[in-house]
Amino acid sequence: MKIIIIGDGKIGSILAEQLSGENHEVTLIDRAGDPLEQSNNLFDVMVVEGDGMAHAVQKEAGVESADLVIACTGADETNLLCCLIAKKLGAKNTIARVREHKYVEELSLIKDDLGLSMTINPESMCATEMARVLRIPSAIKVDTFARGQVEILKLPVTEGSVLDGMALMELGKLRAKVLVCAVERGENEVYIPTGTFRLQAGDHISLVATPVEAIRFFRQTGIPRSRVRQSLIVGGGRIAFYLAKQLLSAGMDVKIIESDGSRCEDLSELLPEATVIHGDGTDQQLLREEGIEHMDAVVSLTGIDEENIIISLYAARATNAKVITKINRSSYEDIIDDLELGSVFYPRKICADNVVRYVRAMQASNAYASMETLCKISGGKVEALEFRVTKEAAYCGVPLQDLSLRKNFLIGCISRSGKPITPRGSDTIEVGDSVIVVTTHSGIATLDDIFEKK
Repeated sequence: MKIIIIGDGKIGSILAEQLSGENHEVTLIDRAGDPLEQSNNLFDVMVVEGDGMAHAVQKEAGVESADLVIACTGADETNLLCCLIAKKLGAKNTIARVREHKYVEELSLIKDDLGLSMTINPESMCATEMARVLRIPSAIKVDTFARGQVEILKLPVTEGSVLDGMALMELGKLRAKVLVCAVERGENEVYIPTGTFRLQAGDHISLVATPVEAIRFFRQTGIPRSRVRQSLIVGGGRIAFYLAKQLLSAGMDVKIIESDGSRCEDLSELLPEATVIHGDGTDQQLLREEGIEHMDAVVSLTGIDEENIIISLYAARATNAKVITKINRSSYEDIIDDLELGSVFYPRKICADNVVRYVRAMQASNAYASMETLCKISGGKVEALEFRVTKEAAYCGVPLQDLSLRKNFLIGCISRSGKPITPRGSDTIEVGDSVIVVTTHSGIATLDDIFEKK
């Protein structure tokens, strides 16, 4: 596919990396030559220097024949105008990054008039994923599928846990319908396990379950299920706003510490139910005065990665709270894996995953199953994909035990008429089903790709 990205910033560069890595023809447009030169050296992309709002620049990049234009500059208004111009010039599909809540709430009224295929809001997407984890604080990461009826939860296997030393085929004795779909061991080992695989302390497992069965699994294994009632957010940016809004609507108490006085005033007006404190969130005395030791969750959301790391390290030592850390630079990933930072979120990666899902769905528009969801798990080494079967295919009605799955593919769940099914050999895939697939392979666009070709 021919994809043009306007804006070679944090989001634009990671989109260029992922989409060019999936063999798309990617062109980057930006006003600044230095970022473009760096991207040109790092990724297999073409670059055009100039104003992405100028139709002459868009035409130079070949917008009129583009399958997709993604506008992700730092200004919402610029992104919307870029997409409008691209659509007028002939681009088939357009995506705009829109971050300000005042635009997000009104955009549904004019989305069709602008010709937008999709909008992306990295801060809102990241806040939603954080809110999921705070609903299940024992989990490191939570991804939802089948319209919230199925979840993939990432959990640690601790020393002395009933899971330590247990073979996966023995999970049935716990009387919880869960399926372990991926296991991380050490720094680089990731497995799509079989029933004979034996867990050990230090592993991180990703399991597929309904919310009800996940709670039953927690009860059977002794994993704490305490709710988050009081949360402390350090940093009052966009993610903090979107997260606080979700937590307040869920009935949680929210306290925000922000160093900018004018931003504190804005937050107080936007979130009257939250407690907003003007102060330095890295000040340990202030954190103690604001009751960090009594919090159920501490979320580090300042604009500086180093500050977030320090705050989270202190929170992990000073309290038993669930700790969440926002990191912008993915180059820190190898370093922070060994630190006690709780659940770590990379907003730009979350945003990129949503765009990649949309692109793969475009590729498979004429396939027998449409892609509904794409999530990266196990540190990005494993993909979990949800497909909705839209028409009769060769694999429909055939027992799973008679289908030949490619190596390192696992069918984690089948959702039929709103009822999740933990798949067994005698189960079948039917039209209308949602099928959740887990794999270490990247670039899967259709459900057909998971089967061996005859």
